[in-house]
Amino acid sequence: MPDPVDTNPDLYHVVFENERVRVLEYLDHPGDATSPHSHPDSVMLTLSSFRRRLSSGGREIELEIPAFEARWLDAQEHSGTNIGETDTHTFFVELKEPDPGHGSKSVDPGTLGPR
Repeated sequence: MPDPVDTNPDLYHVVFENERVRVLEYLDHPGDATSPHSHPDSVMLTLSSFRRRLSSGGREIELEIPAFEARWLDAQEHSGTNIGETDTHTFFVELKEPDPGHGSKSVDPGTLGPR
């Protein structure tokens, strides 16, 4: 699956990595969009309030998320567009270990966006 650091190196940056987690910083501006990419199970930490449209497999959702929240992100593949009037600034703490309930890091095609 496409890695966001490879598909959008101008927006995603690795700020920490070890054998158990990888931490990505994401920063964009209104109107910026990402190419399709995937995330493993992750925790998303928002540093700004933002509005986004996420797309995957012919589905779209719009999200409005306040600053300074932590949200769970199930493994998924999507693309996104900043549809708001503010920058999006987040950190993703990506888990490298498999979900103990599933035994793998497979992407659930039914999941889109954070919870």
